[in-house]
Amino acid sequence: MRISLRTSFIGLTVPAILIVLCCGVAPAQTRPPQLSPPSQPQAAGQVQYDPTKPEKQPNLNLDHDPVLSPDAASNAPWHPESAREKTSGAAIEKGQSGIYTLQENVNEVLLNCTVVDDKGNLVKDLKPSDFRVWEDGVPQTIASFQHQDVPVSMGILVDNSGSMRDKRSAVDAAALDLVRASNPEDTAFIVNFSDRAYLDQGFTSNISLLERGLSRFDSRGTTAIYDAVAASADELSKDAKQPKQVLLIITDGADNASRLTLQQAIRRVQGLAGPVVYSIGLLYGDQPEEAGQAREALEELSNDTGGLAFFPPSLQDVGAIAQTVAKDIRSQYTVGYHSTKSPTLGGYRTVRVEARAPGYGKLIVRTKSGYYATPLRQAHPASAANKPPATDQ
Repeated sequence: MRISLRTSFIGLTVPAILIVLCCGVAPAQTRPPQLSPPSQPQAAGQVQYDPTKPEKQPNLNLDHDPVLSPDAASNAPWHPESAREKTSGAAIEKGQSGIYTLQENVNEVLLNCTVVDDKGNLVKDLKPSDFRVWEDGVPQTIASFQHQDVPVSMGILVDNSGSMRDKRSAVDAAALDLVRASNPEDTAFIVNFSDRAYLDQGFTSNISLLERGLSRFDSRGTTAIYDAVAASADELSKDAKQPKQVLLIITDGADNASRLTLQQAIRRVQGLAGPVVYSIGLLYGDQPEEAGQAREALEELSNDTGGLAFFPPSLQDVGAIAQTVAKDIRSQYTVGYHSTKSPTLGGYRTVRVEARAPGYGKLIVRTKSGYYATPLRQAHPASAANKPPATDQ
């Protein structure tokens, strides 16, 4: 799937020059000098061992490894008073503002989670221990946790079909209000779509450039929502600078022109470990059958990716919905875990997250319903040469 660019480029072909350097007979190789194990450096202030004096006993309030690590930094004592809550070898810290943060620099499954109470109010004061995660029905151990307003990479997709002509002014204003209400470090791109999707503004935080991108529409043709979603997810995967990603779709009808099906579009998003999808369906027209079809598709697309679908009764409500979406994005928890399934296996994996905390009744966690895992490629040259790389795409 490809997002068309409205700019043409002139391709320049530069001939490659191959320079072959011919050398004489290489001199006989000599073995490198044998390396001796490095000696353990003596720590500053350390006293040499004296067998004539009593052995100094270690401080029992400090926890030392009995065998020193080759990495001197790993030999630092651990003190209970300075202990931090640990989860799978990573530290969860509570900052001065009450925000919990845990980061690990390893590959893991990351879930953006929105939590609301039984009245639909956002819940923002949960701890890592309040969450439970299951993959394919198997409990998982939380390896990372974050709850703070982090920048996101966002794609704004606006229906450019003929029926949107009289709605674009209000829709464009709402889209810009969403950006203004978002994290100042967010970056966004603009896609106007009808039967094709056009990238009318690449990633930027500049409101004027985004406004210019939204203004480049002609309101004609049919509606290819699924193709636009898949192409925009590819754009995020290729050029997004932030790991947290969002798509916002604004449309007034059902898809009637995509080459992809709804399920194929959802799979593409989930296969890229991709964005949370928010949808705004302006479905208050005079065609109830088409409106019902569009509503079901937008709900499935948003629900399966952890987002929300909105169906305002009038165009005047779009601005308030944009503010709600911005607030929702900025209030999410990010929960990470390492799957208990073998990394050599691919395929689709269902995900379920629950939250329980004292002082709250039933809590509802909204996150993606699952993801497509990509199996690890064979690393051994012999097996790699005889077998094509595995993929689940």
